[in-house]
Amino acid sequence: MAEIQENLESPAGKAQWRWASFLASREEQVFLVLTLAIGALVGATVVAFILLTQHFAAQIYAAHGGSPWRRLLIPVVSSLAMGYLLYRFFPDARGSGVPQTKAALYARDGHISLKTVFGKFFCTSATLASGIPLGREGPSVQVGAGLASFLGRKLGLRQEKIKALIPVGAAAAVAAAFNTPLAAVLFALEEVVGDLHAPVLGSVVLASATSWAMLRILLGNDPLFKVPEYQLVHPLELLAYATLGVAGGLVSAAFSHLLLWLRKRFLQFPRKTCWFQPVAGGLVVGAMGWFVPQILGVGYLHVGEALNGGLALRFMLLLLVLKFFAVVVSYSSGNAGGIFGPSLFLGAMLGGVVGTGAHMILPAYVGKPGAYALVGMGTAFAGIVRAPMTSVVMIFEITRDYAVIVPLMISNLLSFFIAARLQRKPIYDELARQDGIHLPGEEQPTSAGQIKVAAILRPATESFAPELSVREALEILLRQNYRTGLVVTSFGVEGVVNVEMLRSAQEKNPASKLMDMLPAGEFAHLHLDHTIAQALDRMGASRMDMLPVVSRANIKKLEGIVTLRDVLERFGVSPKS
Repeated sequence: MAEIQENLESPAGKAQWRWASFLASREEQVFLVLTLAIGALVGATVVAFILLTQHFAAQIYAAHGGSPWRRLLIPVVSSLAMGYLLYRFFPDARGSGVPQTKAALYARDGHISLKTVFGKFFCTSATLASGIPLGREGPSVQVGAGLASFLGRKLGLRQEKIKALIPVGAAAAVAAAFNTPLAAVLFALEEVVGDLHAPVLGSVVLASATSWAMLRILLGNDPLFKVPEYQLVHPLELLAYATLGVAGGLVSAAFSHLLLWLRKRFLQFPRKTCWFQPVAGGLVVGAMGWFVPQILGVGYLHVGEALNGGLALRFMLLLLVLKFFAVVVSYSSGNAGGIFGPSLFLGAMLGGVVGTGAHMILPAYVGKPGAYALVGMGTAFAGIVRAPMTSVVMIFEITRDYAVIVPLMISNLLSFFIAARLQRKPIYDELARQDGIHLPGEEQPTSAGQIKVAAILRPATESFAPELSVREALEILLRQNYRTGLVVTSFGVEGVVNVEMLRSAQEKNPASKLMDMLPAGEFAHLHLDHTIAQALDRMGASRMDMLPVVSRANIKKLEGIVTLRDVLERFGVSPKS
């Protein structure tokens, strides 16, 4: 006690106590200011990430990739060195960063260490600069969320507020990485939080806008890709975009299946081999880079060429196949980097192939292949990452052209549907599951949050007239072993009563009738489109084990009843009588 008292009386202790008192009364204001600070800090950090990666890549590789030996050795040596650092010092910095960010939000109370942030920044920068064809956007998400988490903890925010900062930092990172502030908001809510109506929406928007403003200040307002204006040549062309959607869904599902399968095989090796496993990716990339230098790095330069129709059909097909396997092996073996950027590359090449083929077959009805490369980017992103709304808005922000929206929506929808049918679980959730982390996914069709009360509805067989005395109603309920009853007139339902209410009313006035105890306002009720979970909530709040199901157009129109027994039996639990 004396030591605690001494600490409180010290200058540092007094300052800490004053800050805690201020924070207790001004936490929302502090959170708002912190949101803006996080947006600016994360924006500057991502800009540094971009510039550092590009600078080192330019230094490592001369024009056209340098000599073949350089293209072979550098990915191998880098993956071996980074593999050791990731194993020895930064184990949480392996992989993409998005699954780790979601794990921090849902399984680790919003905690991402500053050590992990540094390791992610450094190891990913070195990995990408060496030519490993992974993306910087996923790692940027973890770096942004980690900075937000660190600042929240240092300021002494409550755990709930620290967790709320995770999507704030993630949105700021995507806004700066892609120059797409609106898509960044949707990504943080759609993918990281999993709820487009999350209460943190306002803070996510502020952080995204601030990060985007920082990007403009430091790098200007140039879009990630410069693309020409596209237009739909003929309505028949929508069939070609639909074909692209089908192809995108198949490629996305194949990519997810192969990556998850191969990563699972790597994880089955002894843990002591983790430090040199990434060299498998380095060897594959180096061998491919010996013959095709364009396979090195994430390849946004070649994406830009595809968007402007500057790549031949065979070359795009070659890059699609080589990049597909290079990314799968590089990521599965444990290199630091994401699949966010590679999915855009694969989509651009696939779209260019489909667009070029369609233009060769129907030149009068099909537009430029560049338009298909652009739509393909969103198509692959929707199929692999499973964020269809984000992909549509992202491509729209990149092009700033509304003409591409309808083809994009058609292609994205087909890709998302096919990929989801062939690969049931989203790739980020499955990656986390392989690491032993079970993220909250979509509710199963049999869950209480999905089943409607219409599935367990039964007709009301017993009801009371308002003129019935409280004593008689109580006797009927006890005799039939019920706890709850309906009060019904010729106009419909008037209210709901239970045994406790009747006993209390009888004690106050033994001669009272049911009409005397009915509340003046609305009674507890359900509608046909309510879920079983909502039914349980309302039963608990009203202390009723049976509720009437009424029409939304007329609250007195009885559709049936739902009882607690029905709910339990729906899940195979038969309560004892």
